[in-house]
Amino acid sequence: MNLHDCKILLIDDEKALREMVCGFLQRAGFHEVTMAGNCKEAEERFSAIEPHLVLLDIMLPDGDGFSLLKRLRLLSEVPVIFLSARDEDESRLRGLGLGADDYITKPFLAEELILRVTAVLKRVYHTKAIQEEEIIALGKCLVDMGSGLVRWDSAVSEAVGREREIALTAKEYAILQKLAQERGRIVTIDALCDAVWREENYGYENTLVVHIRRLREKIEEDPSHPQYLLTVRGLGYRLV
Repeated sequence: MNLHDCKILLIDDEKALREMVCGFLQRAGFHEVTMAGNCKEAEERFSAIEPHLVLLDIMLPDGDGFSLLKRLRLLSEVPVIFLSARDEDESRLRGLGLGADDYITKPFLAEELILRVTAVLKRVYHTKAIQEEEIIALGKCLVDMGSGLVRWDSAVSEAVGREREIALTAKEYAILQKLAQERGRIVTIDALCDAVWREENYGYENTLVVHIRRLREKIEEDPSHPQYLLTVRGLGYRLV
């Protein structure tokens, strides 16, 4: 999906601010922006356009953004960014705890808004695209993420004495999935450890190196000279 084709629903009771934010978004290339000034309008327009992202104010004339988010979550997992004049930690934590993807405090710079919107859209829709794309092509091998199998071209398999189908372990699968979600970009060691070991990720850097080596032995034609799973010295790894 081209991110600039995403439909954005902007919900705020201040008309001047709505028009200003709409202008920011449209100048940045987000042309499908629908506006609403209260909860009733927001719910009607949400159902009508099925937006890809919601920008939601907390203080609304016929309710509040927290309650509205709860109702929207019954319909969809669409990403939501709160726009609020409230800078209290309690409000921020409440919004994020209800499932919001980000929280921006008013007043904000146009550049900050666009960066936050773009980051959320990339994270949500790029990840979905990777999850839907079950086959990852890496030179002469294909990784079937649906079955967790690496499948090699028969000629290469015979030449290097490797099985045509090789199963990934759970940790190798998690590493490759994270790298594929960020394909072409650097994924830091911390981010990979977090993807694989979640909350208990401290101290796994050396273990990660071992898993990377074993993964290369399955997906690289010459694991000692990798072409696809590359080390970025001092930072992490990159899948190309």
